[in-house]
Amino acid sequence: MLRRDAALGNPRKKCRSNAEMFRHPTDREEKPLAVGVRCWNDPEMTDHRDAVLRLWGRQLYERQGEPLAWAEAILEATGRPPTAVTAAMSGRLDALADSPSDRAWLLFRTVAKLAANLRGDGRYDADVGTRIGPLALWLGELEPPLAGSLGDALGHPPDGPTSLVTVHAAELNRSRTIRLRAIDALLEWAELGHPQARAALSEVASDHRTQDVAVWTKALNRIALFGDASVEPGLLRALADTGHRGVRWSALACAELGFRRAVPLITALLEHPDPMVREAACEALGIFEEDAAVPALAARLNDETHWVRSSAALALGQIGGDQALAVLWQAMMERRNPKANHLASAIAAFGPPVVDDLIALTTEPDPDLRALACRALGSTADDRALPALERLAAHDLARTTLGGLVATAAKQGLRTAHRIRARTAST
Repeated sequence: MLRRDAALGNPRKKCRSNAEMFRHPTDREEKPLAVGVRCWNDPEMTDHRDAVLRLWGRQLYERQGEPLAWAEAILEATGRPPTAVTAAMSGRLDALADSPSDRAWLLFRTVAKLAANLRGDGRYDADVGTRIGPLALWLGELEPPLAGSLGDALGHPPDGPTSLVTVHAAELNRSRTIRLRAIDALLEWAELGHPQARAALSEVASDHRTQDVAVWTKALNRIALFGDASVEPGLLRALADTGHRGVRWSALACAELGFRRAVPLITALLEHPDPMVREAACEALGIFEEDAAVPALAARLNDETHWVRSSAALALGQIGGDQALAVLWQAMMERRNPKANHLASAIAAFGPPVVDDLIALTTEPDPDLRALACRALGSTADDRALPALERLAAHDLARTTLGGLVATAAKQGLRTAHRIRARTAST
C-alpha cells in the first residue's frame, strides 16, 4: 500500500526545490523555470509555491482510482513513441536509460518508478506518483502544443490548485465518505493560505444545521486556519443550539477566535447534561480568562465527573486572581474528593505568591494535604520549595487516603521541579 505523505513532503527525505525537481537532466545550467499557473503565482500563495505544487500533485494523484491507467494516459498525451510508453509502464528503467534525453525524460522515468512501486518490488519510495501531475504541467509549459492533451489527461489544469479546490468544495454535497475526504483536503489548502479553501471552510463553519456533524467539527477543530469575524454569527447560532451534537466544538471555536459575545452562552453550558459539553465550556472560559465565570466554575469543582472537575480547576488557574485562588484553596482544604491533584496543579499556576502558603501546608497533620502540597510545590519549581520537599521525601512515611506515601509525593514533586528547572535553563 502506498504511504500518504504529509502536504509538505516526505519528512524522511530532503525536499528538492521546483527548479531542482523540474529542471531537465541535461540542462543543469538552465535558469530555474517559473511556474506558469495563475493561482500558484498569486501574491497570497507565492511564499508557499513549492508546498502548493507538492500538495496539488499529491491530491491529484490520490484522486485516481486507477493510477497506472491515469499515468499511461498522460504519457500517451506527450506524443512520444509507443515503445517509450510501453517501457515506462512496464517499469523498465534500463530501456529508458538508452532513450534520447528529451524534455519528457523525467516524466517517463517517474512513471516507470511508479509502475515498479505499484508492482511491489519495493525499490522506490511511495510518493513518486505525486510528482506526475507537476511534471506533466511543467512539460506542457515547455512544449505549449502539448498543453491541451496533457491537460485533458491530468484532469485538473490549467488552474491547478484552484480547479482542485473547486472540486473539493463541490464534494461537500456528496456522500459522507467523500465529504470527509474533501474537508481534509480543504484544510490542507487553507494551511497553505489558499483563499478559496478558506472561504469554503468559512461557509461550512457558519451553518451547523446543514452540515454533517463530523465534517463541521473537523472544520471547527482547525478554525484558526480560516476563522474571522464572518463566522461569528453562525458560531453563536450553533452555540445557542444546545441540543446539537457539536455544541462543545462551537464553544471552543468561539474561545479560540476571541468572540466574547459567546461568554454568557458558554457559561450557561456549564449546566449542560453532557459532561463533555461541560468540560469544553470550562476550557473555553479558561481561554477567555473570564473573571465573571469564577463562581460558575467554582460550582463545577463539585461536578460528578472527574474530568469536568479537572477542567474547571485548570480554567480557574488560567483566569487567576484572588477570587479564583480562594476558590481553589478552599476546595483543596475541604478535601471533598481524595483525587485532588488537579487542584494542586491549578494552585501551582499562581506561581511565587502561593509558595509560602504551600510550604506551611507541608506541616499539616493531614497526610492528604501534605501530599497535595508536595505536588503543587514541585510544579512551581521555586527555590524555596526544595528544602521542604527534600525533608518530606526523606522522612514522611505517612499514607494518604488512597494508600500512597507522602514521601513518594515529595519525590515526585522534586523530580517535577528539577525537570522544569532544567528545561528553563536550557532555553
